[in-house]
Amino acid sequence: MALIVQKFGGTSVGTVERIEQVAEKVKRFRDGGDDIVVVVSAMSGETNRLIDLAKQISDQPVPRELDVMVSTGEQVTIALLAMALIKRGVPAVSYTGNQVRILTDSAHTKARILQIDAQRIQRDIKAGRVVVVAGFQGVDEKGNITTLGRGGSDTTGVALAAALKADECQIYTDVDGVYTTDPRVVAKAQRLDKITFEEMLEMASLGSKVLQIRAVEFAGKYSVPLRVLHSFQEGPGTLITLDEEESMEQPIISGIAFNRDEAKLTIRGVPDTPGVAFKILGPISAANVEVDMIVQNVAHDNTTDFTFTVHRNDYNNALQVLQSIANEMGAREVIGDTDIAKVSIVGVGMRSHAGVASRMFEALAKENINIQMISTSEIKVSVVIEEKYLELAVRALHTAFELDAPTAGNTAE
Repeated sequence: MALIVQKFGGTSVGTVERIEQVAEKVKRFRDGGDDIVVVVSAMSGETNRLIDLAKQISDQPVPRELDVMVSTGEQVTIALLAMALIKRGVPAVSYTGNQVRILTDSAHTKARILQIDAQRIQRDIKAGRVVVVAGFQGVDEKGNITTLGRGGSDTTGVALAAALKADECQIYTDVDGVYTTDPRVVAKAQRLDKITFEEMLEMASLGSKVLQIRAVEFAGKYSVPLRVLHSFQEGPGTLITLDEEESMEQPIISGIAFNRDEAKLTIRGVPDTPGVAFKILGPISAANVEVDMIVQNVAHDNTTDFTFTVHRNDYNNALQVLQSIANEMGAREVIGDTDIAKVSIVGVGMRSHAGVASRMFEALAKENINIQMISTSEIKVSVVIEEKYLELAVRALHTAFELDAPTAGNTAE
């Protein structure tokens, strides 16, 4: 007997037929003796459809009313899944975030969960019911409906698992686990049996779309074992856990992450005086532009060149701000580059192994790939390279760190 929280995303419940398949899966777990709480997203495409309707009324819909509207997508799914379970003889009940009382702050469209009242769900579990909860939504102290932002259903699932002290939170999606890298780039990418929360956080922040960063942070904070599984294929998936001990015999590197959505900006010939970094990055931050990697080089003439990367969507905005700063500071020039990408190696094994970064640089050098910027942390090394070399770099690093599957047949579909 285990208490399991299962979360199914939009593609998993995209049609009535798929909802019926989800009901069959839930029934099998319950027939096996497990207590089940299910969290579901809106049917795939439904949230976008609702947002489009709102924008037909206003280019900038009032956030409170937008939350009222988009939260209805999950309400449809929970009712349909509860119906499908009841049809199969499984006692079930559906709840919105408000009915459970998933209490959030009042930041409409991007609310954060403050507290969950689990008593109602616990009573239903004791009564033998499967509880189906709407993901992505909650309610603030004033009773206003709130939503948690894109991917918020993952966060709902993890938060419920924490509140209920569930044995496991299972995230069902359209992949059968977390891979060493994107199988569409490296055919020999392998599914990982286990990965730590730290590693998964790095992978998610570096562009892996398997799990939302907030959900992984929440799971790590409350020690909720997470498992990523395919919605319609059987398999063990990937377990995400705090336990590093069982990872000791795994490769030094768990995965290769990459991000194409990078842009680089450089301001040259800035006077090398105290506070120069703030004078440059303060206005960039005030423009709501998030900076990623930073490199500063001091020249012999007491000037400095300051380079940083931003998301490509923020490039034009950041460029305008930087040109204004350059005029004020008397900088020599401002240059930019949108044809770059970031490639990273991630693994807790770095803590106990020397020479990991040099091994990475050697692999890239063998392919004549020039490194423009370097950033390191305890379990990650990231480099900026020309975007045209991205896939070559990922494949080279995947092989260099012995992550390739032993046979070509062991690949993702």
